[in-house]
Amino acid sequence: MKQINASIITIGDELLIGQTIDTNSAFIAQELNKIGVWVKRRVAVGDVFEDIWQALDEESRHAEIIIITGGLGPTADDITKPLLCKYFGGKLVVNEKVLAHVKYLFEKVFRRPGPILETNLKQAEVPDICTVLFNPRGTAPGMWFEAPSKSPPKGETSEDSLNTKKIFVSLPGVPHEMKGLMINEVIPRLLKEFTMPAIVHRTAFTAGQGESMIADMLKDFEASLPAHIKLAYLPNYGMVKLRLTATGDKKEKVEKELAPYFENLQTLVKQYLVSNEDEGLESVIGKLLKAKNKTVGTAESCTGGYIAHLITSIPGSSVYYKGSVVSYSNDVKENILGVQPDTIEMKGAVSEETVREMLKGAIKNLDVDYALATSGIMGPDGGTEEKPVGTVWIAAGNKVKIVSLKLNLRFDRQRNIAMTAGAALNFLRKFILENE
Repeated sequence: MKQINASIITIGDELLIGQTIDTNSAFIAQELNKIGVWVKRRVAVGDVFEDIWQALDEESRHAEIIIITGGLGPTADDITKPLLCKYFGGKLVVNEKVLAHVKYLFEKVFRRPGPILETNLKQAEVPDICTVLFNPRGTAPGMWFEAPSKSPPKGETSEDSLNTKKIFVSLPGVPHEMKGLMINEVIPRLLKEFTMPAIVHRTAFTAGQGESMIADMLKDFEASLPAHIKLAYLPNYGMVKLRLTATGDKKEKVEKELAPYFENLQTLVKQYLVSNEDEGLESVIGKLLKAKNKTVGTAESCTGGYIAHLITSIPGSSVYYKGSVVSYSNDVKENILGVQPDTIEMKGAVSEETVREMLKGAIKNLDVDYALATSGIMGPDGGTEEKPVGTVWIAAGNKVKIVSLKLNLRFDRQRNIAMTAGAALNFLRKFILENE
């Protein structure tokens, strides 16, 4: 079955200068991939007419589906709508349904004093050659265009683009609005428009070993994979996700074929395997605690509540997570967690003895079954010859047993914090499994 390709074009100077992080592309790619569309390219362009026009030409040579986000607002720099109107040879007309919705929002929902500005009313203007995608979450509608394929430039060939109708979809750049249109309008329409191949992913999550070592363990396995099954390495701080991707005509057939390869992959990395799902350590720990009907709390110094943030990012974490003491100062370590002043004076705030006492205090004061404690020097300052920047102590334990771990990191502050959090969560995971 022919592969259906997509390109994503995000528009806005704020994306190019890093003022706004592009999360839209990731969401769009995930939703397209779920239905069997392969995202071949992602492009960001500024608010420049010629650059956007060129991007439309270029991406239509590589993909059947071109998704565009951004530039649909009411201000002068929002040029996507008039550009698309010219690109497809149409003219702007007022869509009465959109106009009524804009008036409703300003008069009944926003309740702004005074008359509605002309620039806001112009949100109801759309090219007469597009299908309007009604946006109940905002004033800018989505727009669906269909166009015949453009031939590749002289001397170039593009098998994917020849004799294929192209779908162009323009969506608002506001993530909440874009997501609603993508799920409720775009995906259902694409499923009617194309016969999709099956794309199946299976992901194994490892921790405690680097990408190069994992790759060396899997070199023979990777070489044995058939052409339509690919292995991808997705490294993060102290972790590596291993994604197998298979393609075919029927999902059930592809899943059945992929299953033994995925089982073999898990066996080969068994000693470092955390999960056979595409998830984070915080999710894995949550499942462990829920299955055992146990609770956990944290006592954080150098990580400043980041571990608590990760744990509570999981829906339903209130069932097993009770809270945290962010004991950034020694006073809080002593007065809230009960760390002995002599311990800090003699051993220092960054020491095995201190994190063990922090952990005991967390278990007692938070009344939890398990706890995790961290203390370290994240940098760029604060290190000594004895305890340089990147020195970290971690403790995990319960009411009867405490274990500790020392890290010697060498990175910048943010990476040191992230690596400490990952190592600490994995340390806690191992403790829970080994002390059932």
